[in-house]
Amino acid sequence: MSDEKAGYNRFLLLVAGLGGLLYGVDVGIIAGALPYLQATSGFNAGQLSNVVAAVLLGSVISTLFAGALADWIGRKPLMMLSGLLFVFSIPTIALAHGYGPLVLGRLLQGISAGLIGVVVPLYLAECLAASSRGKGTGIFQWLLTLGIVTAAIVGMYFSFRVEEVSKLGDPARLFAFKDTAWRSIFWVSLPPGILFVIGSLMVSESPRWLFRRGKRDAAYAALLRSRATEQADTELAEMEQAAAAEKAKNSTGAQTRESLLRRKYVIPFVLACVILACNQATGINSIIGYNTNILLQSGLSDVQAHWGYVLFTIVNFLMTIGGVLLVDRKGRKFLLSVGSAGIIVSLLCTGMLFRRTESFRVDSRDVVQSMVGTAQKVTLQYDENTANTLLAAEGGAGDAIRKRATSLVVIYSYGDFRAATKVARSDDKAAAPIEITRESCVPPNKVVAFFSNPFSDLEAARNAPLHIDNALITPVPTAHNGWLVAITLFVFMAFFAIGPGVCVWLALSELMPTRIRSNGMSIALLINQAVSTTIAAMFLPTVGKHGYSTMFFGFAACTVIYFITAAVFLPETKGKTLEEIEAHFEGAARKVLPTA
Repeated sequence: MSDEKAGYNRFLLLVAGLGGLLYGVDVGIIAGALPYLQATSGFNAGQLSNVVAAVLLGSVISTLFAGALADWIGRKPLMMLSGLLFVFSIPTIALAHGYGPLVLGRLLQGISAGLIGVVVPLYLAECLAASSRGKGTGIFQWLLTLGIVTAAIVGMYFSFRVEEVSKLGDPARLFAFKDTAWRSIFWVSLPPGILFVIGSLMVSESPRWLFRRGKRDAAYAALLRSRATEQADTELAEMEQAAAAEKAKNSTGAQTRESLLRRKYVIPFVLACVILACNQATGINSIIGYNTNILLQSGLSDVQAHWGYVLFTIVNFLMTIGGVLLVDRKGRKFLLSVGSAGIIVSLLCTGMLFRRTESFRVDSRDVVQSMVGTAQKVTLQYDENTANTLLAAEGGAGDAIRKRATSLVVIYSYGDFRAATKVARSDDKAAAPIEITRESCVPPNKVVAFFSNPFSDLEAARNAPLHIDNALITPVPTAHNGWLVAITLFVFMAFFAIGPGVCVWLALSELMPTRIRSNGMSIALLINQAVSTTIAAMFLPTVGKHGYSTMFFGFAACTVIYFITAAVFLPETKGKTLEEIEAHFEGAARKVLPTA
């Protein structure tokens, strides 16, 4: 391959990486900006929730239509559009002086993220040569994790600056700096968006999209930018052969197209959907979202738990590099099989470590329920005296752990909505009181309510009484036990990053046949989001009733399905063109694409 073609392939990887970086920034940027926005905007809790939820709403809407848009206007224009939406969202947010522009800007960021999540993996699958397709999609995932880390680092930088200004003792200056801080956090994310737009302008359109639009010469020219002439000739011939075969099947005198219920469409679509659903069923989002709480319950102190989470994100970032390096050498099937097997073992170990202490757990929900007043809220300072009072009411079970340091987490509900308090420890002298209020549980609007619990009744919840589902008092394990749990979670993250984290985007884009690839990816990603929402809704009630151990064992059981799917049913797609993969599922070319 000439230096020019090698350089273009590297440029494609760079553009893919910038797309992943934008996706990660979209997801993570609000965490650092929100505290300062809350302190200076004057928005109420409902308005702030809308600002946060606007990204999720925009992402769901754009994911639903991304496939159809990619087929209509092309992959390259849609990449440019997604980048422009992100670029336009930054000044809309950073210069906002009201609620409407801020929500609009966040909605644009969500739409951008949804489009990027579909179109960039789709574009890479259709443009990169088979030998580097895995690396390209892996770099997308790697820089996605870098985007999340970058957003966290930017937020941390401004938190240090805010702390320095607060020491000056000037409230007006502190207020002004906090207002500048949240705006600056968004401004910092603008350069990657601009670079992504410029990069999208300079790449070629997908050769597969061009060919299906009857632009054979343009498709061939696009292939030649990244491939040697012999390889471009081979892939063009495969496209022509596949198109001729489809035309022959449809030229029966009728104007109807080939049925989408054929095995060449149904099997890869179902496989991709199962893999995406199982990817969420590993518990990855909940383990990330509740990581600090999990580590606190395992025996680590507050500072240790936060450091544990930092190490957790670093493991994710570093091991994704390993996945990028291995995906085109070892293959997707191998990495998914090894990754899911390692996840099963790590989840079982985490569950067993929690089982050792949760067997002594006491539920004091009746006592805490009696503390609920007419205002339907509870304020509780959890210290050694409060712990002894709660445990004394539980008889022998409470007496068994009364002399030990304990932790308390309260699971509570208003109508159809549940929430959990932060973990409070009886040996933490500086802990703030536990606050249980309707505002901390019931979503402020129907949009947030839908993604919290699609089957909920928001109006009923706004007037429902406070119900204490569980008030779980657990003996605090030793720090040694906490670090053992942390290590098992690091192992979990390592196996996820090197296998499912990298390969899931490939499975999504490679398995889908050309005719349904764009729309199929949109549907599969919506299923992915639905599974994620369902797990999020189940997590707190399950942990409250049965403990973390049961939740981890449940995740492990779901991952067994993942392992079986990857090891038995998933074909190896390493080094195969998209047409060869499609032929395999049609059943006409099994020798071309082995299943192992």
